[in-house]
Amino acid sequence: MRQPRVIVIGAGVGGLAAAAALHRRGWSITVLERAARLEPVGAGISLAPNSQRALDAIDLGDDVRALAAWQGGGGLRTPGGRWLSRMDSAATAERFGGPLVLLHRATLVDLLVSRLPEGVVRTGAAARLADPGAAGRPARVTTEDGDHEADLVIGADGIDSAVRRTLFPDHPGPRYAGFTTWRVVIPAPDQPFEPHETWGRGRIWGTQPLGDGRVYAYAAAVAPPGGRAPDDERSELLRLYGDWHRPVPDILAAVAPRDVLRHDVRYMAEPLPAYHRGRVALIGDAAHAMAPTMGQGGNQAIEDAVVLAHHLAPGVADPSAALAAYTRDRLPRTMDVVRRSARTARMITLTSAPAVALRDAAIAAVGRLAPGLALRSFDGIADWRPPTPTYPAGAQWKA
Repeated sequence: MRQPRVIVIGAGVGGLAAAAALHRRGWSITVLERAARLEPVGAGISLAPNSQRALDAIDLGDDVRALAAWQGGGGLRTPGGRWLSRMDSAATAERFGGPLVLLHRATLVDLLVSRLPEGVVRTGAAARLADPGAAGRPARVTTEDGDHEADLVIGADGIDSAVRRTLFPDHPGPRYAGFTTWRVVIPAPDQPFEPHETWGRGRIWGTQPLGDGRVYAYAAAVAPPGGRAPDDERSELLRLYGDWHRPVPDILAAVAPRDVLRHDVRYMAEPLPAYHRGRVALIGDAAHAMAPTMGQGGNQAIEDAVVLAHHLAPGVADPSAALAAYTRDRLPRTMDVVRRSARTARMITLTSAPAVALRDAAIAAVGRLAPGLALRSFDGIADWRPPTPTYPAGAQWKA
């Protein structure tokens, strides 16, 4: 029997996860990546228990859990250093069935590539969707080497997805969220610190440990779209956060300007009519870009990948029914996470002093009177489980 063929456009987290999941289902995989190499670009990525359980489907969940670095306390602070609320790593793992793991994006990419056969990922291979296909007609992708037909094409080409625009040319695409972000990964400072996120007026800062001994720091601030610092982005961070509590100044002292990544935040305010058309499926930011305020962008892309593979039985001749089921499963869930992330973004981007004071007082009161309440904001997200169990009952971090 002929092995069904899938072409994945984009070798980010979602595209590689989908390739690995479909490879295990018996599909012939080709991943086309525009970049010349899979270089260690990007910064940190947070993987919650929901995506870890999804990664169990491709035998990667335990590899990721082994990289968990957060032990003990942490929480939410003010720029002066006062704790608004506290959170415990053990309580988080107990509630959602696994730890919260932060790792470098390049580490995750390497793990995903390790689950693919040699030669599956082709770099320096820009691709364009020429025909989405239909029942009885394959999809067609154009590259410099010519046209390629496939039983299935996966658009995993990110927030500016050309595949999405081809499928749904009338959709407005992602909308600016009103703030920009900076990210950096550096060696850990000499002085120990507790993981934290700090909320100010229209600004936030986060400092989190990575399993390899480095630190992932991120910041966000209300700003017009397309802005850039007049000198360099490290200098901009010093102006915005240089007088905040430790370890923020220590982190900034160790940052080189070239190490700072800056990106405007956009999100899919208007949902797509579907996550598929013809023989093409969209996953990750191409389908449902979201604000990073709940740390779920990469997690939802990984969920997409394993749910899509779950519906695509080996040897399927026409994926139409499977793709419709994928849309039914994923569109409502991912758009719920998009909306919840947007609500959180509105809270952290408050700029009015009275509104910020009221917000901080409410968070502090909840932290005192109901210390576990903050975790409930992730109910329905971090407790998600894949369509089929991946561990036997009773195993650690049960599926």
